[in-house]
Amino acid sequence: MDSAKQRNYFLDNYKALLIVLVLIGHFIEPCYTNNLFLNVLKWVIFSFHMPAFIFISGYFSKKDMPLEKLIQKLAVPYFIFELLYYLLYVLVIHKDTGLYLNRPKFSLWYLMALFFWRIATPYIRRIPGNLFIAVTAGLLIGFSHLGNFFSIPRTLFFYPFFLSGYYFREEWLETLRKNGGKFFAGLTAAVGLLLAFLAVSGIRLSPLVFYGRYAYDETGADGWAGVLIRLMCYAISFLALFALCSVIPGKKHFFSILGVRTMPIYLFHGLIYSVLKATPLLKGIESPAETFLLIVFCILLSFALATEIPYRFVNWISQLPVHLPKPPANILSPRIQRRKMSKRIQRLKP
Repeated sequence: MDSAKQRNYFLDNYKALLIVLVLIGHFIEPCYTNNLFLNVLKWVIFSFHMPAFIFISGYFSKKDMPLEKLIQKLAVPYFIFELLYYLLYVLVIHKDTGLYLNRPKFSLWYLMALFFWRIATPYIRRIPGNLFIAVTAGLLIGFSHLGNFFSIPRTLFFYPFFLSGYYFREEWLETLRKNGGKFFAGLTAAVGLLLAFLAVSGIRLSPLVFYGRYAYDETGADGWAGVLIRLMCYAISFLALFALCSVIPGKKHFFSILGVRTMPIYLFHGLIYSVLKATPLLKGIESPAETFLLIVFCILLSFALATEIPYRFVNWISQLPVHLPKPPANILSPRIQRRKMSKRIQRLKP
């Protein structure tokens, strides 16, 4: 994947767009109700940006990874940044918090969820109808009030996108790109259907409906109405992420680097956001000029966090050695024992 011939710049460019939207979506959180543009932008971004990001993560997770590697790539950065967030909250922001490793701080839920998805999917894929089961679990978890505990609600809510990406084949991309108009038409119809249902039912939703973290009664739609709305949100997210395939460029551009280095951008931007959120600055964004400057700031911050120092730091912590104790030979599976015996025989041959 390192050579220009092999690298899929379409996916790099798609991830570049998504990571910028992640920053914008977070930084407008304190002020999105201050004007109509930010309010609409909030809804648009959260309707598809994490589903698309997770879909692409699933696509790149087809190759099974050993547990040691998963701990190295995901668990170690999670623990390190949980500590960094804790120190920032306590020493800089003076926020009353604790080092709750079972309740991810800010955007670190994604690392925890990705860790669980990567571990579980090789087993779940063997179950017939697993995608249907994943969607059903994502719908039913909306009745719970687990909150941020081990990020279970988000893990289940977003898992259908990861699993769909896992099954997605590269040769299908061209079909998506050629049929973008149909997906945009479907997206328009799905949004219209949701708006019509809300108008008839009198339900008032908040963007929390796309977060996956909150129970139905916390998003404005309780009971089975929440299930129906979440099902429509699934449809909107899938149609939106497929529709965008027709407008994402497939060649290398100056912004493609953002898609290559999404991890340092994702991990570091939350620290900066947390500091700014503790000040009146973000809450005071109202005018069109201030809105424009905030969006430009998010774009520039994305490029700043894609530079060498953040990138090398995340690479370094993702390569810290992890060694798990090996199981005793007598409890190894027969297949592994046969493989080890075969290797010994091969070494003994002249």
